Amino acid sequence: MKILDVGCGTNKFEGAVGLDNNPRTGADVIHDLGKVPYPFEDNEFELVVSRHAIEHVPDVMAFIEELYRITKHGGKINLVTPHYTNPDWATDPTHRNHFNSYSFNSFMPERQVFDFYTDVKLKPLKTYVSLANLWRALGIEFFVNLDQKTPKFRFLRKFWEHYLSFIFRGKELHFEFEVVKDAEEKQD
Repeated sequence: MKILDVGCGTNKFEGAVGLDNNPRTGADVIHDLGKVPYPFEDNEFELVVSRHAIEHVPDVMAFIEELYRITKHGGKINLVTPHYTNPDWATDPTHRNHFNSYSFNSFMPERQVFDFYTDVKLKPLKTYVSLANLWRALGIEFFVNLDQKTPKFRFLRKFWEHYLSFIFRGKELHFEFEVVKDAEEKQD
């Protein structure tokens, strides 16, 4: 399996090609993540991992479109980013973007509000939010993520995002998507 770790920093995903803009990291390829295209072929990777990079890029849409381009049909894109209520978010002056559980709906055809933003099609496989240790110990994290086990409990996540997330603050968001491409895109 060919794996790419985008924004790998010094903790490159095992077995992955590391991509980062900082030459002081463990990256195999040095490239500005804000400049597309990345130096890879279309459909080159089966798995693209990006942990704590998307909150730094200047253009989220271009970033996701580029990850989509270089990932094969049926491949996976895994993203980890701070939740927008994470109190530690502001401690890094290079952070530019805030995210919640629904930030990537524009890339899911069945959930798009504005279908003219992008042609990228991602199938959500997992959306998990971790909470501060106190809220995890009290079981609130379990209830917020209950929709991952039983989709009928999706309302719990929505209720938390809208009304409770500034009290029971989120820490990290973990997303896993499957890349869906039409026949023409598979050939490129």
